[in-house]
Amino acid sequence: SAGFWLKQSAYLEQPTVRFRYEVLFVATIGPGPGSFLAWSTFPTFNRLQEERLRVPLLSTREEDKNQDGKMDQLHFKLELPLQPTEHVVGVQLILLFSYHLYRMSTLVMQSMAFLQFFSPVPGSQLYMNGDLKLNQRQLLNHCGLDTRYNVSVVNGTSPFARDYDLTNIIAAYWDRNVTTVFSDPNPVWMTGRATDTPFIINATIHYPVEVILYPLRFWEMIKFAWIQYVSILLIFLWVFGRIKMFVFQNQVLTTIPVSPVLPVSPVLSYKQHQ
Repeated sequence: SAGFWLKQSAYLEQPTVRFRYEVLFVATIGPGPGSFLAWSTFPTFNRLQEERLRVPLLSTREEDKNQDGKMDQLHFKLELPLQPTEHVVGVQLILLFSYHLYRMSTLVMQSMAFLQFFSPVPGSQLYMNGDLKLNQRQLLNHCGLDTRYNVSVVNGTSPFARDYDLTNIIAAYWDRNVTTVFSDPNPVWMTGRATDTPFIINATIHYPVEVILYPLRFWEMIKFAWIQYVSILLIFLWVFGRIKMFVFQNQVLTTIPVSPVLPVSPVLSYKQHQ
């Protein structure tokens, strides 16, 4: 048993997830500190890149496979044009999402999927297929509206380069108690790129049904405790009854019958005097 008093429970919910069409992309093309190409949907970040800015071709499509009104997956494709002397050996990609839960507590937040891969061999394509999984460090409320994290993961209005540094973005993101992570990406790194072809990223991100943890309300705790109490009581009464029957039927313990002492009648105890 998990204890007489159950403190938390869980339920299943399909989150409402939508891609925000916000991207931050960095491609490593060499071992040096400045050997990279970058692009994002944030104008300030692009201005900071100067000659390292390279605009890719994007195509995205969200799909509702079971026709329930909620998107089930995102198909993302990025084509990065390269010079004949440029070779991609690593990629880092941030995709931003709107993430909503409604069944019990209403959670409204902005989250991200972080895709990363490096190889010692230059590549022509990277294929990834994984899930956008909810990560809870604390229980969600069973009611009410939670908008603590309904802010952009990337501060796109900031003029400072440190706000676009991947290390700072990820560190700030993981300070949150509720996040999403791109799990089980199953990367496939393909080599042999022709000099006149772009480097391609193909990613499929699924939005799975989640197990949501939440604290039990008072009456839910009472109901669970009462069920356990009654179950234990019935078992105890049955076992105790069997033991008592065995003890008396098999004379396990020595017993002495004791007759009750009747009170003496005052008529019988009267003595006549002559």
